[in-house]
Amino acid sequence: MAAANTSPSPGDQPGQQPAPQWTVIERDGYRFPPGLSLNLLFYLRRRFFKPSNPILLFEHLAGTYGRIAHYKLGWQHIVFLNHPDFIREILVNHPQEVIKERTQRRMKILLGEGLITSEGDFHMRQRRIAAPAFHRQRIAAYADVMTQRAALRRASWHAGQTMDIGAEMMQLALEIVARTLFNTEVTSDVLQINHEVNVIMDLYNYLISLPLAEAYLYAPLPGLTRFRRARSRLNGVVHRIIADHRARVGAADNGDLLSMLMASRDEEGGGVMTDEQLRDEIITIFLAGYETVANALTWTWLLLAQNPEVAQRFHDEVARVLNGRLPTLEDLPQLRYTEMVFAESMRLYPPAWAMGRQSTAPVALGPYRFPPRTYFFFSQYVTQRDPAYFPDPLRFDPERFTPEAKAARPRFAYFPFGGGARQCIGESFAWMEGVLILATIAQQWRLSLLPDQQIDVQPKITLRPKYPIHMRVEG
Repeated sequence: MAAANTSPSPGDQPGQQPAPQWTVIERDGYRFPPGLSLNLLFYLRRRFFKPSNPILLFEHLAGTYGRIAHYKLGWQHIVFLNHPDFIREILVNHPQEVIKERTQRRMKILLGEGLITSEGDFHMRQRRIAAPAFHRQRIAAYADVMTQRAALRRASWHAGQTMDIGAEMMQLALEIVARTLFNTEVTSDVLQINHEVNVIMDLYNYLISLPLAEAYLYAPLPGLTRFRRARSRLNGVVHRIIADHRARVGAADNGDLLSMLMASRDEEGGGVMTDEQLRDEIITIFLAGYETVANALTWTWLLLAQNPEVAQRFHDEVARVLNGRLPTLEDLPQLRYTEMVFAESMRLYPPAWAMGRQSTAPVALGPYRFPPRTYFFFSQYVTQRDPAYFPDPLRFDPERFTPEAKAARPRFAYFPFGGGARQCIGESFAWMEGVLILATIAQQWRLSLLPDQQIDVQPKITLRPKYPIHMRVEG
């Protein structure tokens, strides 16, 4: 092992603070940046993972080593990236040399070969089949569903009422996903899907931390037993919904996402989705279209309550643009500040809080070169709070998302929906849903935060509030 000359981290933007001086470590023909010097398999788990919050590790690495850091867990090389250029390299410039890392691949035990977890040619085929369901013209048809459901939700509230805003947003998002995905109300089947997904979500950190969970999935361990039972019940209800849909609709496109997926064909190969593939995509869309949007809205209401000047400008825009009527798809271009509020909320509290990839071949990043099977992690939560790109990063400031401010930042300083070939297929759906719901509820109500609450994050598959967030409804 030999140390090369020190050099700054590449890719720093003009005007940023100078990067620390790195010592490049050469080993076995590869070059590694500095980082945690010991093999900290047990130390890291005890120090950072005991609170079930791996964000603490990422914040430590970013705060100590800056843009890139290397360490080992057991025999595995792990690299944490906190620079937009490096993140772009992995997501955009090396799609053939990287795959989903183990933690995300382990989601297959819930999501199967859905769009989030599948790889390679199979993933591209599934994306081609699913793409028409997420075309802009298609999702535009769901705008009225979103505003009507939000209007019904706000009508169920009354002035002075206190409530758990997270639970309210979850219920609203559940009603919307039931209508858009299945063309139904929140039936007992939809409620059961929601229940079983929540059971599995509560076990998620346990599952990903368990060595060789896939190999020992049927071991008589309490957590695995609960997971198997929840997954079995989940599979049963989803397959029943698919069968019922086929019986009622056949091969016709009935306007909902499920019938669209059933009717779609691969333009290149001509194939259709099997029932098992439909199962995987239904659960993937359910999780992505329900859990993530509900959490994003919950954090947004919290931030608005904590920042009354921003909230006032937001309410003023809604009143001016809508003049008392429900918002429509055509109003979105005029609800610019509302969109900026939603964007800034997802900067501070991104529903997808971290991503990872594993290399299948040597990968070069700047002056560094990493061997196959290296794990690369990057965190939206950490990078989107970097003062180099977002001065005074903990301040809630929607003005960061004016066209001029966005153009001045590197592309991957902000990436709540990922990027590259695997960028979230439902991104347009989520933006439309978030803005329309915010505007609809804000027409009638303001929400204030009850005092003396503990606010903290709970990073599971998505970034949830760790504790209920209680708010008061005000006229």
